[in-house]
Amino acid sequence: RFDYRPDTDSYCEALYPFCPTGDRDGRIPYMRDSDVISVYRLQTPVWEFKYGDLLGKFHIMHDAIGFSSSETGTNYTMEWYELFQLGNCTFPHLRPEVSAPFWCNQGAACFFEGIDDLHWSQNGTLEKIGEITNQFNNMAQWVQDDNQTGIYYETWTVCSDPGPNATVWFESYDCSQFVHRTYRKLTELGAKLSSRSQTNYTKIYLYSGEPTYLGNDSAIFGQPALKNLATDIRTFYHTFRPHQSFTDLAVSLLEVYKKVVLDKSFYLYYNFEYWFLPMKPPYIRIIYEEV
Repeated sequence: RFDYRPDTDSYCEALYPFCPTGDRDGRIPYMRDSDVISVYRLQTPVWEFKYGDLLGKFHIMHDAIGFSSSETGTNYTMEWYELFQLGNCTFPHLRPEVSAPFWCNQGAACFFEGIDDLHWSQNGTLEKIGEITNQFNNMAQWVQDDNQTGIYYETWTVCSDPGPNATVWFESYDCSQFVHRTYRKLTELGAKLSSRSQTNYTKIYLYSGEPTYLGNDSAIFGQPALKNLATDIRTFYHTFRPHQSFTDLAVSLLEVYKKVVLDKSFYLYYNFEYWFLPMKPPYIRIIYEEV
């Protein structure tokens, strides 16, 4: 949690603009206490609008919540996602004029009018899970507060092993986590929510031994004594750089395999700080797990 949301750097650019039809200041409309509002569970494959069900076949799903006012008949969608797409939130840019890797990793909530029924139901889920009344306005205020203090997208969940008693070293902070937080808040406010279908969500796991704390940008990239570590981190992230040719990508994938599997190493950036992960089998998994 942070005290406030900082301005984004103009270097960061989104291929698809963030929340194009939502309120620019993130405001959520006020609902009358007498209004009965239906709550919907929404899920669809990531980038369904471009690739259809392709990523759904790998259970790479995006989650959101829908609302429908009985008094006005107006529908709304609420989701939390990356300001500058998933790749920018997962890996940094290496800029020649900046010694430290440069991150465009903010995420935020988006609330807008309408529910695209086909988008959610064709390859995913659009299911009514409950009704609320005056809880909506309390939830709306909570969303504003949550949105100003939880500001960075985190792709990875890092665990000690795949077993049920594994130690979780780092939690992800993504679209499904926002949905879970909202469900919990609505339940705290007295809402009764239930699904007729199994509620599965996508998580991307890394598996490692106990992480080693390395430091923040200024500690690592501003100290001559840590020049080798700084070079190591930049070299690691170079393999994940965007806009690679097919040949470069093939070479980079081999480099990733060498570093993560053979050398058993991964550098994680979490809350402005770098950590070294001593990787171990099965190294990485995408799991569509029930929550």
